[in-house]
Amino acid sequence: MNDIDISKPHEYDHRHADVSSGWLRASVFGAMDGLVSNVGLIAGIAAAGASPGIVAITGVSGLVAGAASMALGEFTSVRTANEQLDKEVRTEQEAHRRNPAGEQAELAALFARLGMEQDVAEVAAGQVHANSEQAVRVHLAHELALTPEDRPSPWVAAVSSFVAFAIGALIPILPFLFGFGTLWWGLAFGGAGLLLAGGIAAGITRRSWLAGAVRQLVLGGVAVAATYAVGMLLGVSSLG
Repeated sequence: MNDIDISKPHEYDHRHADVSSGWLRASVFGAMDGLVSNVGLIAGIAAAGASPGIVAITGVSGLVAGAASMALGEFTSVRTANEQLDKEVRTEQEAHRRNPAGEQAELAALFARLGMEQDVAEVAAGQVHANSEQAVRVHLAHELALTPEDRPSPWVAAVSSFVAFAIGALIPILPFLFGFGTLWWGLAFGGAGLLLAGGIAAGITRRSWLAGAVRQLVLGGVAVAATYAVGMLLGVSSLG
């Protein structure tokens, strides 16, 4: 039997997935958005009476524009969030320089609220504040639930969302690109993609893959039904 070092619980008992890199949220969001938006787009255009060629061109255009938009949006949002985190770090550092005793008392009070006895909380706060950089990290973690080291990469988020959106958006237009495109084929491919994406997302988080797949199909179906209704109401003739 292998020796077990119980002082390292994350090595002998369990492991956590990397949730700070930013790729998972961006990938899931991108894939779902690509599927739903392009299924809805081709449903609306096809319902309006557009030819398969026009549907294909529209779908490809939606893929390119949507993937680029997703990537730029993810890059900007993640970078802005990181810059906001940097600002909060500077704010906390300045507070520690201006009033170190006050910050230490604040941390001791916080430890006491967590259940420590007052004298123990004061000793613990003093030990933490012996290292100013560590003290800043502890204050940020407890006051704002922020960890400066665990920040997602805007480039990872951008690339992940671009690729995922493109894959998701490609699925419903495959029948049109290969020459057997009809609205029902597009909806069938899109529905299969929604089921697959929902199931995979649920599997990653260890939930029921069937429930996740069906939920995504239902939610996507609502969006498709709405755009299909718009296409039917307008029609190609009324757009000309």
